[in-house]
Amino acid sequence: MPKVSVIIPTYNRAQYLQRAIQSVLDQTFQDFEIIVVDDASTDATPQMVEAFHDPRIRYFRHDTNRREAGSRNTGVQNSVGEYIAFLDDDDSWLPQKLAMQVNLLNKSPLKTGAVYTSFLWVDAETGKVLGPWSAEKRGNVFRDLSEQNWIGIPSTVVLRRQCFDTVGLFDEQIEFGLDYDMWVRIARAYEFEFFKEPLVLRTVNHKRLSTDHELLLKGAESKLRKYADYFSLNRKSYSLRFLELGVLYCYNGDMGKGRAALFKAIQLNPLEMRNYYNVALSLLGAEQFKRIKEFRDKMASWSLQNR
Repeated sequence: MPKVSVIIPTYNRAQYLQRAIQSVLDQTFQDFEIIVVDDASTDATPQMVEAFHDPRIRYFRHDTNRREAGSRNTGVQNSVGEYIAFLDDDDSWLPQKLAMQVNLLNKSPLKTGAVYTSFLWVDAETGKVLGPWSAEKRGNVFRDLSEQNWIGIPSTVVLRRQCFDTVGLFDEQIEFGLDYDMWVRIARAYEFEFFKEPLVLRTVNHKRLSTDHELLLKGAESKLRKYADYFSLNRKSYSLRFLELGVLYCYNGDMGKGRAALFKAIQLNPLEMRNYYNVALSLLGAEQFKRIKEFRDKMASWSLQNR
């Protein structure tokens, strides 16, 4: 039985998936299986996976698209490793990642459920490193996660199988942000460890789910419904949740709901100037709001690429 099951959900990204799989095969730690879950791709994903000819790679295909949560759950349910690692299909690992995390989990008490790492943002087109995202929190991070997702992306995490036995599988009712939901549930029962060293390359490209503002809105709504009591533990961070929701409503053209959410954000934290700025911006109308936001996003992206 392999020590680690590496789960790679994928959908129509054969050109990136090949690099992701190769980064696992290049690990200094070799006691693993790779589970590729193809969420009904229409590209050359099956042929690309088959071309590796490696018996450690197991391929599962959905007949219909079950989205991210369904794909991750298929991987977990078909895995056999003591530890489970996730890798997004357009990310990749540095060679020492699994060795370092497995070694730390082996030495840690069972109350340590997972180990995560820092990562580097990398431009998909140029391969240029845009900057780091740093792991910050260890131990009992349950209260810390009410402020923000300190754990970050699934590609950085290796966790004990028993975490899923304790908290269950990914919530398939959450369309976006299901990794954060999982970290919160695990943090109720387990502690987290981390490596400050960045061990993952996180690809920045315009086809990521995180550029789908309708999906982002659904995710923000579902998180607020599920975790209202949890977020309310910290009024400032709770305010930021409504700020995020208000901006997404306005971006998607629902200015009434957007302003209502922004006013709620002001009520929770009257000292946050971004709340007032976005209320003022919303008064310009949906088209102007979206145009200004898109311009700012482009400028932020340009700044990252040229710094």
